Amino acid sequence: MIWTAPPPPPFGGSLVAGERTLLEGFLDWQRAVLVGKCTGLTGEQLAVRGVPPSTISLLGLLRHVTDVEREWFQHRVQKLPVVYSYKRPDARDAAFDEADPDRAERDYDRLLAEWQASRAAVADMPLDFAFEDDLRGPMSLRAVYLHLIQEYARHNGHADILREQIDGRTG
Repeated sequence: MIWTAPPPPPFGGSLVAGERTLLEGFLDWQRAVLVGKCTGLTGEQLAVRGVPPSTISLLGLLRHVTDVEREWFQHRVQKLPVVYSYKRPDARDAAFDEADPDRAERDYDRLLAEWQASRAAVADMPLDFAFEDDLRGPMSLRAVYLHLIQEYARHNGHADILREQIDGRTG
């Protein structure tokens, strides 16, 4: 049986809730949009690359944001040492360059597990929690949520184009 990407997990939330609920909800929405762009596609389709020389693909995007989640919520905010799923010192773009359609299901599941790990990593932290980011200086958890929302939104634009290229689906 050929695996195809399932629909995104259900998400919801109020648009009149408090700030934390809104930020979590908008991040979950952007997450769902990305995996929604993959719904019904096979590993082979997910690995279709955009326009050469770019190695961007839907599968590559799933792999990339898996590492992005770990980078921000565990490494930067929590200051935990992390092992990335894809990025390596010798291959910064391995998430894209080494996307393997035969591992698409595993990569998809890994992303969903990383979402849970991200939620758990900051569940008890206030939005005003501040930490020192090596590149940006002082940052709050609030800023991390906003950064991740924009990161997903930017990549969702890429995903729109990639999905349309694969089967014409838009929206």
